[in-house]
Amino acid sequence: MKKKILIGWREYIDLPEWGVRKLKAKIDTGARTSALHVENIKELNSGKIRFDVILHREHRDRTVRVVAQPIKKAAVKSSIGVKTSRWFVETLLRIGPVEQRIKITLVNRSEMNHRMLLGRTALEGAFLIDINRSYLLGE
Repeated sequence: MKKKILIGWREYIDLPEWGVRKLKAKIDTGARTSALHVENIKELNSGKIRFDVILHREHRDRTVRVVAQPIKKAAVKSSIGVKTSRWFVETLLRIGPVEQRIKITLVNRSEMNHRMLLGRTALEGAFLIDINRSYLLGE
């Protein structure tokens, strides 16, 4: 059995294919799918989508523009039970020493403290979570 890595309830992550570094993510085992705060989603003629990843809640100038191939657009139920239509994309996640491909839904999380939620499917098999601690993999 592979040894699991201990992480806190929030960690810094990278999405290296998109040039996103040190993004604060909340570890959310209650969510199946990961969710990323984005704005200005636009469908392009090429079939791809373009969106802006807002890296910091208080420093809106810290933005990365991304063009990605969507997997699908589907209805997703939020934590309060409201269904919304969201784009799904796939990219490489780096959390500590682990790199793996994950699926992410794109959503407006502007009212939330963390730009990203990491759901169960992104975490399964590789991590143990200490709910009392944060940033165990460093800042």
